[in-house]
Amino acid sequence: MTTTDGTLAERLGYRADDRVVIVNCDDLGSSHAANDAIYRCLRDGIASSATLMAPCPWANHAIPDYGGEDIGVHLTLTSEWDGYRWGPLTPAPTLRDADGRLPRTIDEVWAQGDLADVRAELDAQIVHAATNGVDVTHLASHMGTLQLDARYFDVYLALAVAHRLPLRLSGRSSQDALGFRFRERADEVGVLAPDHLIVASGQALLDATGELRPGVTELFVHPATDLPELRALAPDWETRVADADRVAAAGPIADRLERQGAHVISYRPLRDLQRKG
Repeated sequence: MTTTDGTLAERLGYRADDRVVIVNCDDLGSSHAANDAIYRCLRDGIASSATLMAPCPWANHAIPDYGGEDIGVHLTLTSEWDGYRWGPLTPAPTLRDADGRLPRTIDEVWAQGDLADVRAELDAQIVHAATNGVDVTHLASHMGTLQLDARYFDVYLALAVAHRLPLRLSGRSSQDALGFRFRERADEVGVLAPDHLIVASGQALLDATGELRPGVTELFVHPATDLPELRALAPDWETRVADADRVAAAGPIADRLERQGAHVISYRPLRDLQRKG
């Protein structure tokens, strides 16, 4: 983001050509395996923030373990795993499938979700985290549901304004492909987001992390500990276990960031800057 006050990096106290990185762990609260690995990556690794899936049963385990880390809310409208599913926090009749759970796919959400139900449910997820002691630092959209559709982006942006929180957004170059100018709309209402978003896994993630662009970049991973629970519920359990190793203190991502002289920050500085107006 560039304003009359300079680039986002400059407004945060860095040079315009610095590489500033947020290393975010998604899916806190989704399982015991995720909670264990994410807090380990935040406390002993190079992860600098995480996002909480408030509707998931293990969110009630993650919240009591919170110790002031940078935690945002992973706004959740889907329940996509076959053997382990969750429902909304609110009555939300248009956000329930035949089993009473959140829909399995983004397309189902978009087809049946009433936007009033969507707004109420997502607001409840933020409030649930905040009223249980989490100092919420940012918002992200699970599965990209709120980022990929203009109607749902309206809700996403309205929540960011109401709660005075920065957002995860894809880069400006993706606006044409999505067909709406979400970055400009966020700028107009003073909502901040990192300049770049790395959406990759495995070797592609490592390659992208090794070639950061100037500015503020968010990369996200899905760390989890190799437990029988994880193998039973997550089809991509091997990737999640590998992600925990990737963001360890001596892991490959730390090595790539160090080689580039990257500055690792959390979302909290963006939130504080946004709240200063």
